Amino acid sequence: MPETYKFKSSNQLLHASYSNEYEPIQIIRSVDSIEFDTIDIGWGFTNQNGERVRFESRENEKDWGHPMIGPFYVEGAKPGMTLEIKINELKADWYGWNCAGGKGSWQNDALGISGVPEVTLNWLINNENNIAKTKIKDLEVTVPLVPFLGVLGTAPSETGVHSTIPPRYCGGNIDCKELVEGSTLYLPIAVEGALFSAGDGHAAQGDGEVSGQAIEAPFEKVNLTLTVREDLNITMPRANTPAGWITFGFDEDLNKATVTALNGMAMLIQELYGIEKTEAVALASVCVDLRITQIVNHVKGVHAVLPHNINITAIKKYE
Repeated sequence: MPETYKFKSSNQLLHASYSNEYEPIQIIRSVDSIEFDTIDIGWGFTNQNGERVRFESRENEKDWGHPMIGPFYVEGAKPGMTLEIKINELKADWYGWNCAGGKGSWQNDALGISGVPEVTLNWLINNENNIAKTKIKDLEVTVPLVPFLGVLGTAPSETGVHSTIPPRYCGGNIDCKELVEGSTLYLPIAVEGALFSAGDGHAAQGDGEVSGQAIEAPFEKVNLTLTVREDLNITMPRANTPAGWITFGFDEDLNKATVTALNGMAMLIQELYGIEKTEAVALASVCVDLRITQIVNHVKGVHAVLPHNINITAIKKYE
């Protein structure tokens, strides 16, 4: 019978970089689930009484990285296979924050806000009403909660220690707001055991994540099921979400990221429906949306979305 392994954030479980040499915190079987909480990207957690609890990475990285729990070693996972991650449950905790301005970045420079004082928005999260609320001067702002994890990744095959900031072929800091509860993400497996890690809870985000953060929030509960798929061989992440099927592209050049996402979608359509690439592109031009995932993670992200309301023969390969 599949098992569910439960974890509570601690310094012994958290790390802030990717490496295929890190020791796993748990060995699990394919189809087992993991359940855990997360801390926000400030490496802390604020209790309702206002006490700020600080955390540290067990790997003692010199450079900042996202706090992730893991890695998890999945038995039977081998390079060339695919890791299927079913996102069963996501629940944000009671607060979140984001900011803009202050530090220099290409988008802040372009917008003329690099040198101005940083502005931070503090958000109160209400799970019962499914909203997050903040104040900007005399304005009260309410947005719907759309919780998702920004970081979901397997370890890369390349040696050394790798930053969590840029997403890559095996996932990581994808920051795609469509990866909500009920979604399934497919990641290439590049190393033995997959070495899957996750974190970076977002309570809500716009496509682009233009200030550099979503509503950065700790998560009270995350439940994921990890399954090794020997029948799938992919080179970039894919996902099946409530919004539709999704393919991704990552590159410093937005045009190249777009081509990668679009080519991935054309290949997916070919694979699923048995049509030629030119036919797949013609279909995509009518019903696939290209969206800018994020522009702030050293490389830019683009995702292509094929909505589920397109009347095409049922997808069977992924069932």
